[in-house]
Amino acid sequence: MRARLRSCLVILGVFSALTATAAPNALIDAVQSPAWVVRGEKRLPLVPGMELENRDRVLTGIGARAVIQLADGSAVKLGENVNVAVNAMNQPKNAPFSAALDVAKGAFRLTTDIFRKFQSQRSINVRTGTVTIGIRGTDLWGRSDQEKDFVCLIEGRITVSHPQGEPAELTEPLQFYGANKGQAPGPVAAVEKSQLAIWAMETELQDGTGIRQQGGRWVLNFGMYGKEDVLGLYDRMTEAGYAVRVRPVRAAGAYQYQLRLGQIVTEREARALADRLVRDLQVPAPTVSRG
Repeated sequence: MRARLRSCLVILGVFSALTATAAPNALIDAVQSPAWVVRGEKRLPLVPGMELENRDRVLTGIGARAVIQLADGSAVKLGENVNVAVNAMNQPKNAPFSAALDVAKGAFRLTTDIFRKFQSQRSINVRTGTVTIGIRGTDLWGRSDQEKDFVCLIEGRITVSHPQGEPAELTEPLQFYGANKGQAPGPVAAVEKSQLAIWAMETELQDGTGIRQQGGRWVLNFGMYGKEDVLGLYDRMTEAGYAVRVRPVRAAGAYQYQLRLGQIVTEREARALADRLVRDLQVPAPTVSRG
């Protein structure tokens, strides 16, 4: 039991140690839970600031979002119910940053901060279902679902391929390439800007959902508990995709344990998340504080 509690107390510290390198290949910038990382046989809730490793798989739940920051300054925005593997991340000297993303399910957007767009290079391959995309310095949006695999170019240039079709190149904004499941891809076509705007909302963080991000200062405090009770609540919330942590507090010669969920960006987001956790997980109502 002591070993289990000790694991609860240090788990986020382990991830902090992992992120201590000067230039991580990829790390979690923001989370709209529930969301997890699968690493080997472990499945843990996503934590803002968590560094991702090659062969990690990121999963998001219903209504969730996540933002992965890559070493080249680009970001991968994930929508709900996403299953994406991160592989082949590398920062060779005097060569572009490289990575491979395998989006087995869900919507994503790969974009670059305008201030860093021309400062770094990248060589990233993305597979969304049956469509493979080769990327160098560009922005795009894509999705893989039960019916179709497709990608829409937002800016730049990409090459696309499919096992049942010839490779193609997308060079103009709003060009679209995709294939219905089990079928050959259609020709490169164009979509309306209004349609892209609708798609883009699927991968943007949503206000009022409890957004957690690096630098977030607001905290939910779930009260004081004995050892057994805090472990039970910890297990429930981590399994549900919320990265809570246990804080020991010594009082009257004994320890009590406080459960906390931090890195929330605003007080409004914290209160919205508190309401949702009480409603959906039937947890005790937490207090909100600035940590």
